[in-house]
Amino acid sequence: MTFDKVRDVIVDTISCDAEDVNPEATLADDLGADSLDAVELNMAFEDAFGITIPDDDMASFKTVGDIVTYIENHQ
Repeated sequence: MTFDKVRDVIVDTISCDAEDVNPEATLADDLGADSLDAVELNMAFEDAFGITIPDDDMASFKTVGDIVTYIENHQ
């Protein structure tokens, strides 16, 4: 399932609690991701899912659900 893999990447990359990662969780406010974390997440998602995520697209992600939807639509 895409959400589970996205959650694992987020937890591994920004060292947050898995329980905090849900589709409605915001990257910055709920999970504490900063701009450096966003760059690291982008690279981690690209590696994990074998896709390329343009910086403009990554900048538009506000919630975990945004990421899941994007990956599901671009795999």
